[in-house]
Amino acid sequence: MPDDLYTGLYNPDVLSCLANLSSDEVFTPPEVANTMLDLLPQELFENPDTKFLDPACKSGVFLREIAKRLIRGLENKILDLQQRLDHIFHEQLYGIAITELTSLLSRRSVYCSKYPNGAYSVSKFESAEGNIRFRRTPHTWGKTTYDAKGNPHANCVFCGASKEQYDRDVELETHAYEYIHTTKPQELWKMKFDVIIGNPPYQLSDGGQKASATPIYQKFIMQAKKLNPRYMSFVIPARWFSGGRGLDSFRDEMLNDPHVSALVDYTDSEDCFPGVDIAGGICYFLWNRDYLGECRTITIHNGKTTEAIRRLNEYPIYIRHIEALSIVHKVLQVESSFYKERVSSQKPFGLRTYVKPATDGDIRLRYNGGIGPFWRKDVPQAQEWIDKWKVIMSYLTYDHAGRADKDGKRRIFSTMEVLQPKTVCTETYLVVDAFSTENEAGNLLLYLKSKFVRFLVSLTTSTQHIAKNNFAFVPVQDFARKWTDAELYVKYGLTDEEIAFIESMIKPME
Repeated sequence: MPDDLYTGLYNPDVLSCLANLSSDEVFTPPEVANTMLDLLPQELFENPDTKFLDPACKSGVFLREIAKRLIRGLENKILDLQQRLDHIFHEQLYGIAITELTSLLSRRSVYCSKYPNGAYSVSKFESAEGNIRFRRTPHTWGKTTYDAKGNPHANCVFCGASKEQYDRDVELETHAYEYIHTTKPQELWKMKFDVIIGNPPYQLSDGGQKASATPIYQKFIMQAKKLNPRYMSFVIPARWFSGGRGLDSFRDEMLNDPHVSALVDYTDSEDCFPGVDIAGGICYFLWNRDYLGECRTITIHNGKTTEAIRRLNEYPIYIRHIEALSIVHKVLQVESSFYKERVSSQKPFGLRTYVKPATDGDIRLRYNGGIGPFWRKDVPQAQEWIDKWKVIMSYLTYDHAGRADKDGKRRIFSTMEVLQPKTVCTETYLVVDAFSTENEAGNLLLYLKSKFVRFLVSLTTSTQHIAKNNFAFVPVQDFARKWTDAELYVKYGLTDEEIAFIESMIKPME
């Protein structure tokens, strides 16, 4: 009978259909919600005092699936079904919707009526929102700055949203999520929660160039920690593994947090969210306030599941493949100099992407459209590289941010070439290194094309961009000579199994 309360009302399951929509507010499939709930101690669902909060309600799937478990778990403690339902919905389940529309959808999913004070709600409330609230919240705009063209620009101090895009009329959603637009989240619901669980929005446009966006999912997690729940679980993009824009401090905190007891990682987001493409994959975790120790990690890659017990902070970034740990360890035992310290930052010569060749000049410029004349005096920085042989590469990966091809392999690097002396480049490229001789530059180029190097870089790339930090495990070699994969495998003492793993991950590169 309790199961029929929900299963009889959803055929087909509307939440499964919504889960296939693609946006930065991804709907969670019921199957994923349940695997996350499986990580929790199941006795929580047999306790009438357990309180649950979803601070980012969209479809209401988490609260709905929790309700199902509580209905079964409490049947021997609250015998009357209606009394049990009233207790669960009034005293145990709470949500904060991210938009007015999702508040209605969540209430419809949880209470079987978008108006829980109406005749069709499975549990009657006095208010029209029940325990799933939505408050239209304004952004708090920071100081206005002006770009080179005199255009004003400002961002929300809480979420980083662009004022130009999100300062909207009252009829439109502002996407100023109530839960993260306060310094005192404990004031939203004045009670202690045992479990905080959800799938927060992932990012918001910050008004920068090229559809620039600021990640915000980490803000939901940090707010949850302020509430000090017993357990916390969120499903989020996995790109925080290697840090990146706005995520470096969050990555450091997560990797060094001994309360993270489980981490489930999908290298391909579609294995978790069918039909949804999220660069770098997706993950969810369990945070346990009363646990201190190593983390149980589960990685799903190309249909294979690998499980291990490990320290998340063994390296400055999270290496998702357990098979790769021994390879990195062997490299670090032998080497002390790595290319993270040599690769240029963005804009190696201080020249933006839009800079184009001059009509004449005393040097040359490599830009996205080819090579043309340029003036040495117009190069703002790195003058010491101009007269050297340089190896450059595109700052964009060849692959779609960590996604393998149909064979399950990645190429990683896109355009790579040797620039002659008296040649500079725009920010479309990174300068990997500079040499006095053409031979050394050519040998570095061959080294970068090796599967060994591209494998080491692949461990740190979870977005479509390549930066100097992605070379953290790539050792500097003596480039008076050439290096082949076979020679590198021997130098670092790799086993047949480790070599086979590299070969299974990286495709050949001409």
